[in-house]
Amino acid sequence: MAPARTTGSSITRALRVVEAVAAAGDGVTAKAIARRLGAPLPTVYRALGTLVEEGYLVRLHDVRGYGLGYRVAELHRGLTDQVRPPASVRAILHEVHTAADAAAYLAVLRDVDVVVAYVDDCAEHPRPDPMRVGEPTAPHAIAAGKVLLADMRPGRLAELVTRTGMPRLAPHTVADRRALDRELMRIRSDGAAVEVEEYQPGVAGVAAPVRGPGGEVTGALGVSVTRAEFADRRWELERVVRQAAARMGATGPRPE
Repeated sequence: MAPARTTGSSITRALRVVEAVAAAGDGVTAKAIARRLGAPLPTVYRALGTLVEEGYLVRLHDVRGYGLGYRVAELHRGLTDQVRPPASVRAILHEVHTAADAAAYLAVLRDVDVVVAYVDDCAEHPRPDPMRVGEPTAPHAIAAGKVLLADMRPGRLAELVTRTGMPRLAPHTVADRRALDRELMRIRSDGAAVEVEEYQPGVAGVAAPVRGPGGEVTGALGVSVTRAEFADRRWELERVVRQAAARMGATGPRPE
């Protein structure tokens, strides 16, 4: 494995150490971190000492290595709280989940990232495996992401696609920019986006825009089901999603 990027900044080195521990899992040693980063061992020890003292890492004596600290969990909770929609929006998502027998989710634009703000699912109707609340999702591959892309100005769209790329995640992921542009044109015309094995194999879904008082797109409401279910229920799911997105627009998917 090639050494990770490094700079002379002590802050940057500390962040790289946290990333290395997260990637390696509990019990990674200072020597293993130094090898992974291509950094001097004394430098890694200094960063580890500070990170343990501040709570971002913990020293695990039973396995003689390091692990992520609980301050990292606090940061993640803070992020999910920032994107969490109001109770009225969460209630609509729960209604969609129940009425559609499908995992329901809300995606919003956060700067230049399409972020999953909330998911309402259950064991019988689970969310797609890659979907994480508070984290960016692959906008070119998931229905709600495509809804948000379709509303973007060309310059901002180009910036996002250039930065995130268009990786092929599933058998039918749209990984070509010209094909994506054609898909976004269709979404602007139809007012809804569809994905069929684009985000995860065996998974399909549909999403519709949530609009603010001025007609601007403030989020996208989507549902995910198996591909087989989608083939049988596509129009039913789309109707539920469109109606719920229209209702949600009266509230707006703004954080609490």
